[in-house]
Order: sequence, then structure tokens, then C-alpha cells
Amino acid sequence: MAGTGRAAAAARGLARAGTGARAAGQRRPLGPEKTLGLLEASVVHQEGALLALNKPPGLPVLGQPGELSLDALLPVLRRRLGLPAELHVVKAPARECSGLVLLSSCYHTTKKLQQFFTKARQRGQYPATYCAVTVGVPAEAEGEIRTGLSWQQQGDTAMVVPVPAPGCHSLARKEVKITLTRYRVLGARGGCALLQLQPKTAFPEQLQVHLTLLLCPALGDHEHSSRVGSVLGVPFLLTPEAAPTRTQVLDEELLSQLGLSLQQIRHLPLHIHLQELVLPKGPLYAPPPPHFLRTLRCLGLPECPTAAGGSPPHSALPAH
Repeated sequence: MAGTGRAAAAARGLARAGTGARAAGQRRPLGPEKTLGLLEASVVHQEGALLALNKPPGLPVLGQPGELSLDALLPVLRRRLGLPAELHVVKAPARECSGLVLLSSCYHTTKKLQQFFTKARQRGQYPATYCAVTVGVPAEAEGEIRTGLSWQQQGDTAMVVPVPAPGCHSLARKEVKITLTRYRVLGARGGCALLQLQPKTAFPEQLQVHLTLLLCPALGDHEHSSRVGSVLGVPFLLTPEAAPTRTQVLDEELLSQLGLSLQQIRHLPLHIHLQELVLPKGPLYAPPPPHFLRTLRCLGLPECPTAAGGSPPHSALPAH
């Protein structure tokens, strides 16, 4: 597997992109040249038509016109890596998430892989595995979050909201989609947890919303965490209408553990990382970024399990 040295260099680059230990991996907007350098060094797999990168958080895959995005950088990245054919995205985490981006230079390969992922989910398998740091610990050590999700307009903003009991008509009109995520607690300490997440469905912001339904929002979730309130230390769920989007609120003890000031919280990246994709030939793995690993150390949480470490989330899926 190619790219191990590059990935290590990228990790060092991402660490330098922050403001040091006290910043806990704060995001700072990077220009095209620095972003290209990080992506070039973040190759974790290269074989045939396939290329896998370890994307930093905050970089959109498809951006607005004029916005810095992975898609806009692909032509230059391809030339820098010396690849002859155009690259296109097969699978990638959302903008605010970090982790594996699977690219292909062959449309036939892309189509076969997309069919493989679709059939794997239809067979009840989970080809994508994420790890997440949460503020709060689930009541059950493992389980499933199943709910309808839909887009809802609130003023000038469209947001993803849960629909616990969607009607047949809204499902038929595809206004609501039934979503499912399997979770497992890998470690917990001091009111925070490291979770393994395996979505069976794909919907924008699915993992963030599902974690709020567990009353355990992801660390660095500045979109949905306000939906989890607390009275005398007991969490409860607020409706989206009653919980406008705001910077995540963290208590003083957690801020101290992370070495953050109140002013720094808004720069805290989302701690959801796509660490593994299972392909027909076996799994691909991308290590969490430096800010994620530092958070685990600060909170006394275990590291995410890896295939190389002997405790993989799942073995390879059968190719059909």
C-alpha cells in the first residue's frame, strides 16, 4: 500500500495548521496551495485506478462556485501526483467530517464500487465505519438509531430534522427518508465517549442528528448540539424550533481538559472521522487527524481500533 510516508507528513502539516496544544486542533482557513500540499501528502492508498486520501475536516467535496473544494483541486492534484487520467469522487465524508476520500480515474471502476456499496447496504452490511468523540455517554453500550430525516425550512435556513413517525405519503413523496446508524461505545470517561458509528443509509448530517437523539452530540458540532439541553446535569432533547443553531456549549471542566478558552470553542472542528471503508478486496483505513488524537489523549479515551492493530471494526465484505 502506497502513501504511508505521505500520510505521516500530512498529519504533521495538519498539526502545524492549528495554533498549538492549547488550540486543540482549531480550524484555520487554508489557501489552495497549502490545501493541495496537505492532500498530496495525505495519500493512504494508490492502486490501479483507485486513489484514497485522508481529508481534513472543513474541506467540502463539492463547493459553491468560487469556493475552495476538493473537486476544484482535483485537476491540479492529479498533475502533482503524476496521474494520467481525470479523477472523480467515489465516496467521501461530509464537509465538516475528516477521513477517507475514495477517488477513481476509471468510470467503470467507479460504477462497480458504487454498486458494491449499494448492494452491501441492501444485504444489511456496513461498508463505512466512523469514529466520533461525543459530549455525553449513551445509555446503552451499543445499539441502533433509526428515524426519519427531512429538510425543514426555518426562516432563511434549511436544516435537517428528525421525523420519528413519518407518514406513508411523505415517504412516498421522498420528503422524508428512513435512516439507520449502528453505534458501539469504544470507551467513556468524564462524561465523554468514543463511539464507533456505522451508517446503513446516507443522508446529509445523518450522524450528527443521530448523535443528538442519543443525547450525546459530537464534539465540535456547532449545528445540532444546541438540541440537547441539560437540567441539573440530566440531558434532554429540544425540538429544532426551540434550539437555534449556535456554537457548542461546553462546561468549564471539559474546556479545561481540552485546554480551550470560551473564545476558541467556535473554531473546534467536528470530531467525526471516516476511518474505514470496506472494498471488495478488503478494508482501507485512514488514521484520525492530529486534533482528534490529541482530544482522545486529553480526555483519557482509547484510540480508534484499526485493522493493523488487530481489532478491526469489520472484515472485508464479500464481493457479489
